[in-house]
Amino acid sequence: MNREFDQAGWLNDVRHIESANFDDRPVGTPIDLLVIHNISLPPGEFGGDGVIELFTNRLDPAAHPYYRTIEGLRVSAHFFIRRDGELIQFVAADKRAWHAGRSACNGRECCNDFSIGIELEGADDTPFTDAQYESLNGLIGVLCRHYPIGAIVGHSDIAPGRKTDPGPCFDWGRLDKAQAA
Repeated sequence: MNREFDQAGWLNDVRHIESANFDDRPVGTPIDLLVIHNISLPPGEFGGDGVIELFTNRLDPAAHPYYRTIEGLRVSAHFFIRRDGELIQFVAADKRAWHAGRSACNGRECCNDFSIGIELEGADDTPFTDAQYESLNGLIGVLCRHYPIGAIVGHSDIAPGRKTDPGPCFDWGRLDKAQAA
């Protein structure tokens, strides 16, 4: 599989579901950070369409009691990796997805400005699958070839005390960080 980006920032050979939850990055800002997250909707349940519905502003607050607590939330990520390894892109990589919220990395605030957000279907207390690590490492490879990625961090690293993902079950040793140097 030879994945590449088109001129608009969309990766070929992956499923595209466009989110409206993005905007332009500040002019001249290099994309040099990858942020790893986890998400499942409803929490702890995998395989449904909750995450897709959240990222596309179609989540029905009556469909699950938890959904009422996040009603009106406008968030997105560039990529979502399902438990079976399927890779879905929601926002063009050159655009600013709304995944990090209040955040800082190496003295720079608003990580959304200079990062790409990658959501893994999962939860803090659930190990991720082999297929997810394989898909994630492939994605990291193409991102590092296309952008000057200097660091790969967890959401918890850039929003400590506020966020815990990707969580203690994420095996950082399985990540091919050598590609981001």
